[in-house]
Amino acid sequence: MNSKTLVTVIAVALLVGGGVYARLYHSHENNADHEAHAAHAHDTAAPPQVNGQRWETDEALRTGMLRIRDAASQQQGTALASTTKTQVDYLITNCKLDSQADAALHGIISQLLTGADMLNKAPDSPDGVERIQHALQQYPELFNHPGWQP
Repeated sequence: MNSKTLVTVIAVALLVGGGVYARLYHSHENNADHEAHAAHAHDTAAPPQVNGQRWETDEALRTGMLRIRDAASQQQGTALASTTKTQVDYLITNCKLDSQADAALHGIISQLLTGADMLNKAPDSPDGVERIQHALQQYPELFNHPGWQP
């Protein structure tokens, strides 16, 4: 991730209450900020788009989101949480989006990570799966991913 993208990531994370930043860059031992943010991640707003235009995707984003979508239909509980976190790490490492698209993606990433954390804490609870599903539903509203099927 280049320095401009890193600065954008940090700025967006701070704007959404520190939850994403805490998850991506800090230890899992003290995630009180993340837990406080979790209740609001479902409503995380993405940056405004011009005339309803969707952001372009790159191969890494399409690949990672397809893997999360497939896992959400085939896995449950901690297995889904693990796959989701692995793929979010893949997105963060490999996506090369412009700064506005990158900022829009962080609203989705926040929801995915919140859902994964919820599943790790309560693998049988539907709340974590619902959070991941919401992120997957929001993704094609914000991003142009040719052939995307929920």
